[in-house]
Amino acid sequence: MTPKTPVNRIWSAMLDRRQLLKGLGVAGSLMALRGPGRLAEALAADSSLAGSSSGEIPRRALGKTGVQVSALCFGGAHWGRIQDDAEAIRLLHTAIDAGVNFLDNAWEYNGGRSEELMGKALQGKRQQVVLMTKVCSHGRDKKVAMQQLEESLRRLKTDYLDLWQIHEVVYEDDPDRHFAPNGGTEALLEAKRQGKVRFIGFTGHKHPDIHLNMLSRDFPFDTCQMPLNVFDGTYRSFEREVLPVLNQRGIAPLGMKSLTGNAEPIKQGIVQPEEAIRYVLSLPIASLVSGIDSPQVLKQNLDIARRFTPMTVAEMEGLRARVAMFAMDGRYELFKSTNRYDGRIGRDQHGIS
Repeated sequence: MTPKTPVNRIWSAMLDRRQLLKGLGVAGSLMALRGPGRLAEALAADSSLAGSSSGEIPRRALGKTGVQVSALCFGGAHWGRIQDDAEAIRLLHTAIDAGVNFLDNAWEYNGGRSEELMGKALQGKRQQVVLMTKVCSHGRDKKVAMQQLEESLRRLKTDYLDLWQIHEVVYEDDPDRHFAPNGGTEALLEAKRQGKVRFIGFTGHKHPDIHLNMLSRDFPFDTCQMPLNVFDGTYRSFEREVLPVLNQRGIAPLGMKSLTGNAEPIKQGIVQPEEAIRYVLSLPIASLVSGIDSPQVLKQNLDIARRFTPMTVAEMEGLRARVAMFAMDGRYELFKSTNRYDGRIGRDQHGIS
């Protein structure tokens, strides 16, 4: 099965070499070779990464795929908890109409409700978006992964995915499980060979070393998703350890947990939503997955993205220094040090109650 040929610019927006070097490629090189200071200077000088005067959501290159995605990715986990279907669908349509073209989901989100609801919402709009979901085999074999793919396609009412990622690579033995013969990574390649998936990647929130283990296998990942926030720069830092590797290799970095997953630092007044989101958008990432569960949160995040300008070196360093005393012990990033934020299915597969 091959993906249908879409009618809009998403599929046809191939970046030429000059555009690619101008954007995140140059930023990635600076991140890897000269550190975050030079990176921030490059981002601040590159107006293509900022919001536009017309109020559009910025678009960025999805690594080397030739596709451009909105700097904000609409998260499916929180959204799928909205009880009223019509309300949830209106919220997603509002985001799409505002210029958000990148959508996030996972096979296990809310017992499949997030995928089913998104499938309903995308009727007549499928070709307007870059659709991502995740396989939740959690170390089980290729057969389980391919079965989940078929279920995701059915729920999402589509015959292809733009991006299929291995979900929640968070245990030390997960890389070995996924790369075992007949394992999850073989499913990624098979799905791509069948034309049911365009691009492939993986996600995780636990430790940079687990991500680096996955990346050490010389596998053709297109994307990699990880927690990025103002606290991460101080504690078990994906920004410092993983992000440079991704940018050197042209793998699209996807951020998540910009508000630490539960927004506790926001509720306690340690940081403001705009500075937290602006910090992550100032890093060389393709998109930030943002949890959306209300019109108010959507409006807030859209407004931040529309007026976004990259932080300067001084701003980024100053913000990290301001929160350092709260960041050093990981108290606001417990998803890195405990299993309380790990999914139930993944815990079950590892014998953790």
